[in-house]
Amino acid sequence: MAKVLAFQPSKKSPPSAELLKVSGNAGKGRLSNQQYGRTRSHLTPAEVADLIAAAGQVGRHRLRDRVMVLVAYRHALSVSELANLKWDQIDFKEARMHVIRLKKGTPATHPIEGDELRLLRRLKRKTEGAFVFSTERGGPISRSAVNKLIARAGKLAGIPFQVTPHMLRHSTGYYLANKDVPTRTIQAYLGHVSIRHTAAYTALSEARFKNLWR
Repeated sequence: MAKVLAFQPSKKSPPSAELLKVSGNAGKGRLSNQQYGRTRSHLTPAEVADLIAAAGQVGRHRLRDRVMVLVAYRHALSVSELANLKWDQIDFKEARMHVIRLKKGTPATHPIEGDELRLLRRLKRKTEGAFVFSTERGGPISRSAVNKLIARAGKLAGIPFQVTPHMLRHSTGYYLANKDVPTRTIQAYLGHVSIRHTAAYTALSEARFKNLWR
């Protein structure tokens, strides 16, 4: 398995207060790329790095929000899988996560990289209750809150279109495809029941076109 990038946010000027306003569509379901005003459904590795950094810059739960974006990306979690992630799914001793897929997805056990593991340990010390990403009352964070937090982080990061949690899942698929990870491995990692869904990432991957002009 290729390591999913070490995050180094790019240096950008902070956006204006106007840019920090989150669109009213946040948390209201998945729209088309055209409705979101974007030409793609995934983020580049550099954009993901900026999104993670931005998530930890505002709000009362900066560590939680930063870790939430990182975990969503590293493990290609849907917004519901992210909101319902529990501490008993994380094995700190063995550095692995038991990923429970919803919508009939295939469960899997994922390795946890060192930087992610350290952040999760920090968050565990500050968190009460069973859920990894919890509210102040100890319950799971809501889908709506996740959508709003990621949309806000996208604005703060200067990404020129509205960012949604599902874009992080797509971003994982495209990242792995561009690392020449076999399609079957990507399918298993993302929990796709049908390889047809995975093929979309490899079909648009630039990796297969490398060295054509050499």
